[in-house]
Amino acid sequence: MERRHVRTVAVLRRVADHWIGAHRDPGDNQWARATFFCGLMALHRLTREPRYLAYTRGWAERHGYGLHNGPTTRHADDQCAGQVYLDLHALDPAPDPAKLAAVEESVRRMADTAGGRHDDWWWDDALHMAMPPFARLGALRADRSYWDAMHAFYLHTRDAEGGPGLHDPGSALWYRDKWFLPGGITSPAGRPVLWSRGNGWVAAAHAKVLAVLPDTFAPTAAYRRTLAAQLAALRTAQRPDGFWNVNLADPGHLPGPETSGTAFFTYATAAAIRAGVVPRDAYLSMAARAWAAMAATAVHPDGFLGYVQSAGDRPESGQPVTRDSTADFGVGAFLLAGTELAALGG
Repeated sequence: MERRHVRTVAVLRRVADHWIGAHRDPGDNQWARATFFCGLMALHRLTREPRYLAYTRGWAERHGYGLHNGPTTRHADDQCAGQVYLDLHALDPAPDPAKLAAVEESVRRMADTAGGRHDDWWWDDALHMAMPPFARLGALRADRSYWDAMHAFYLHTRDAEGGPGLHDPGSALWYRDKWFLPGGITSPAGRPVLWSRGNGWVAAAHAKVLAVLPDTFAPTAAYRRTLAAQLAALRTAQRPDGFWNVNLADPGHLPGPETSGTAFFTYATAAAIRAGVVPRDAYLSMAARAWAAMAATAVHPDGFLGYVQSAGDRPESGQPVTRDSTADFGVGAFLLAGTELAALGG
């Protein structure tokens, strides 16, 4: 077990070091790069490597701990950077509240209007980008109103967006947005489009908020059930090689390995095992097979991470996905996946 842990950490370091070495400029503060830094901070917590913390702090300071489109933004993508600022805040022995000012103002504004408007999170990616800042600020400030607002926005996404909501109770999976709901966009074979990475964002969102929310918050139990049902569906949909296809509902729709969705599923599964959402005996092999597939197939000898579908909103986006396809958010998802597995002793 110890040897496997060491191998996992070595792969994580190789992938992180490659990305940092290839990107001396840490980049903008939008969702894609923020997702990378979420993964890098997870790796820092595991390894205590000072270079990872310094690189992240340099990025945050470059942007003044601000949000893309400023503190009045209601857009979930803009709020993703707040997850990293909260990570940095948690490590500071003398936290500077100014570093959370932008994300807290943005989230507070939404919480204060949640009684009348709930439709900001109209696509499933938004759950990953925005739910964790709401959950974590609620815990940090001991202010349940953040959680209540988060749940109101979440319920719209799940149960009302586009009419029936983006969650499909029959499959336990999620549509990316209303255009893919029944009667909308289908695969060339006429089957539903249940996009892998879109479902990955959702699974990761549930895993992250469940790490924060107490059992005394009434919706927590439903979040646990929803994640457990989604992971059960993913267990059935996993490919023999350990990856998941870009369309979970149609294996023939652009088949092939894809790292970003697979990494998020691996992360969420490992986190769910640690949280007792799903049983270790039944699900560790699912996560371990996915990790082994990514490590063997997607990671180049120098640490470059391939088979990452580029930014988009459906299986056709960024095709073809090849061994040389990469993106910052995919690297971040991979780092999250590996650190959670390492925490399990994987």
